[in-house]
Amino acid sequence: MSLGEIFVSEFIGTTLLIILGVGVVANNLLTKNKGRGTGWLMINFGWGLAVFIGVYAAYKTGGHLNPAVTLGVLASGAEEYVPGVAVNFSNTMIYIVAQFLGAFVGAVIAWLAYKQHYDEHDNQAEVLGTFATGPEIRNPLWNTITEAIATFVLVSWVLFNGGSPTAVGPLAVALVIVAIGASLGGPTGYAINPARDLGPRVAHAVLPIKGKGGNDWGYSWVPIVGPTIGGVLAGLTFGANALNVLGM
Repeated sequence: MSLGEIFVSEFIGTTLLIILGVGVVANNLLTKNKGRGTGWLMINFGWGLAVFIGVYAAYKTGGHLNPAVTLGVLASGAEEYVPGVAVNFSNTMIYIVAQFLGAFVGAVIAWLAYKQHYDEHDNQAEVLGTFATGPEIRNPLWNTITEAIATFVLVSWVLFNGGSPTAVGPLAVALVIVAIGASLGGPTGYAINPARDLGPRVAHAVLPIKGKGGNDWGYSWVPIVGPTIGGVLAGLTFGANALNVLGM
């Protein structure tokens, strides 16, 4: 698989993920939406189904859609991301660049779909909340730990599923996302994906959103560092080499 094919696969998958993910939050929060106030579980299921669709769209590259997953596979000692795509520096960077760019473009498209509702919504925090995550109790250390734990669960499951005889695929990933959101998402809004947070946050910064507030850059490193730590730890803990040592 060429670098261009890798880029297109991860870019399209991540774009679809963010269109639908940002969209479900916007539907819940913004003024005059038919889905306004449908709640946290609706957001969880919306993100889960967004992952389901994105992973299917990017099946050729394994549907990572998430630098934490890519780095977790790298840390696991795997030789290939998928058959025919070696784990090396250039392929890794293409995965990650495509994921961040796809997240940015997806957020822009979601904003276009809800443009009139953004124009009428006067709560700046909720407008930012449709794009990026934020903690309910702001403590950078504990917020980072929460994101790391949630991402550790996600990437561990991805690694186990990839080596299981069933390999149940995108639907199971979707259900894991719903489970993580319902169980671990409350403190921080569960980014569990550096691209998912930073790409839309940059989109919020550059888009001409009426009456928007700040971008909360002071918090923006948490949903990058926490998921990265969690993904890498999962790869080191449950990678092929570690499982061989454990006799699994």
